[in-house]
Amino acid sequence: MKDLDLTPWLIRMSQGDEQAFQIVYEATRDHAYRFISYLAPRPQDAGDIMSEVYLELFRSVHKYDPQQNFGSWFSGLIVRQVRGWKRKEWRLFRITEKLKLSTQRSAGSAAEMQFRALDDQLELLLLLQTLPLKLKEVIVLRYYQDCSLEEISRLLKIPLGTVKSRHHHALKQLRHRFDGQDVRKEGDGFVY
Repeated sequence: MKDLDLTPWLIRMSQGDEQAFQIVYEATRDHAYRFISYLAPRPQDAGDIMSEVYLELFRSVHKYDPQQNFGSWFSGLIVRQVRGWKRKEWRLFRITEKLKLSTQRSAGSAAEMQFRALDDQLELLLLLQTLPLKLKEVIVLRYYQDCSLEEISRLLKIPLGTVKSRHHHALKQLRHRFDGQDVRKEGDGFVY
């Protein structure tokens, strides 16, 4: 990829040329996949991260300076996407842990705790989908996009107090629904 001059294709790509995007993709995909494989938290994440890399490339190609080395610029884009992927995983973990702490359930063995954490993460994603859009927006921006409450206020163009209220109500509803599922599981014979 170092010897390849993609500048004309990148210019055409920034103008919306799909064929140019395809040529850039073909020229860079092997390098991108190898690089992502080295950096990815888990090997199975490489394909998803690669999709995000090329989506971001398409979005930000207009920011590329032709005087700059494309390989370096593209590698930086890959690193940022991998970091973003790791932050998303960490945010999901943080939400799960906060819910666990709020319900103050007793913990068993370490293996049981790990199994429960994975199970709870999947349940939490399903529960998040049940929230009203206004509440879901705040939770996703706060924990998945790592925005401060002030940033959410600016992004959604609503008062800070409204953001705080929605954040509180969303967490309260998630806790309630999360606890409700645990009671149902115990009633079905699955006791943790």
